[in-house]
Amino acid sequence: MSDYIVRATAYNNKILAIAAFSTQTVQKAKEIHNLTPTTCAALGRTLTSVAMMRVMMKGEKDKVTLVIKGDGPIGNIVAVSNYPGIVKGYVGNPKVDLPLSEKGKLDVGKAVGKNGYVTVIKDIGLKEPYIGTVELQTGEIGEDIAYYFYASEQVPSAVGVGVLVGKEGNVLASGGFIIELLPNIEEKIVAKLEEALRNISSVTELLRNGYLPEDILNHILGGMGLNILERVDLRYECDCSQERFETAIIALGKEEIEKLISEGQSVEAVCHFCGKKYLIEESRLKELLRIAEE
Repeated sequence: MSDYIVRATAYNNKILAIAAFSTQTVQKAKEIHNLTPTTCAALGRTLTSVAMMRVMMKGEKDKVTLVIKGDGPIGNIVAVSNYPGIVKGYVGNPKVDLPLSEKGKLDVGKAVGKNGYVTVIKDIGLKEPYIGTVELQTGEIGEDIAYYFYASEQVPSAVGVGVLVGKEGNVLASGGFIIELLPNIEEKIVAKLEEALRNISSVTELLRNGYLPEDILNHILGGMGLNILERVDLRYECDCSQERFETAIIALGKEEIEKLISEGQSVEAVCHFCGKKYLIEESRLKELLRIAEE
């Protein structure tokens, strides 16, 4: 089954709900970056989260970047969605693998760490992007993003993300949900929603039982007038290119390009998101220098 995201409302449009099925997307990230089970779960949760956050945005050219930086061994986690349903990402140290937690689960919280921050960068076409940063709460990612929505955007939210990794290291299932409460919602509905969320053991358990995005939202918001508005295909795809790399070289400026040429070496770069290598020979550097001088 292909990955996808659904966007929905409930209770007379006073609840916004997003849910994702991201198994193939996270499996591709696992293969590109050669992730361990622990780092696969960490990056998978982050990719699923940023994909849902992008679907929540309205503009066709909107972009969102999610950065999670804790004091754990995994280092930075970066995930980007420049288009609805298309994501890419990487972790600072993909080789980190830890013993299972006391609950017998992948110990993402320990890998990420608790001392650090969550940063969300939203580019909606204005002169400057919106940048919101909050402190990490647990390192488990879902709870941290929910705290970001509350502390930075003043929107009460519930976020659940999970990645189920098999014994061979492959992704068996991945997905998640974001539930946002819109202004002026009645307290009785808030209480009903909180009770429904308390009855969910974990997203991973729902995925293990075969729940799809619609099932997850029905499980949480059943009886609240759930209305599915949109379904968006989801995939991992990097949009890097030789042209973008060369544009970055031009942006260095005339002096830096002259320095590269004087060293008499080709310039090579490796994309963090997909591992693709780009090479610029000295002859091409001279052409880029002429462009930079114009």
